[in-house]
Amino acid sequence: MPQTFNVGDMAVYPAQGVAEILGIETLEISGFTNKFYVLRCLDSEKKIRVPVANVEQVGLRALVAGDAIDGVLTVLQADEVAISEPNWNRRYRRYVEKIQTGSLVDVAQVLRDLHLTRADKQLSYGERRVYEMAMQLLVQELAVAQERSEEEVTAQVEALLA
Repeated sequence: MPQTFNVGDMAVYPAQGVAEILGIETLEISGFTNKFYVLRCLDSEKKIRVPVANVEQVGLRALVAGDAIDGVLTVLQADEVAISEPNWNRRYRRYVEKIQTGSLVDVAQVLRDLHLTRADKQLSYGERRVYEMAMQLLVQELAVAQERSEEEVTAQVEALLA
């Protein structure tokens, strides 16, 4: 059964971050009537419309729950790289694919892997951008889910990675 949201709920849109459900609209497009969730991304004020029928396809999901947060934080503490691809370009593509899944565990794995790789060698420009994106997505969701400031969560994440 597809996930349903109410106006005012917070949801996670893959690769965009946390968004607030502003409303549910019915629009007619090409002769077909569809219901859409209207989302506002927290970090950019960008508005996105997601067809209610396509929530699963798009990957829209609820915020990470309390017990799942512990699993995410455990992923950050691991000291082995999951994606051990020698070619930085292939590694970069695999990281982007993982982020686009919308899974917070996948985002945490990308962040951890890039952090560990950074200790051994310099990251490419693309990898640095993916690292920053993963950090931002992870911190934003954990901060909203735990009702903490992003600064507190950033400090916690950096301590776990250290």
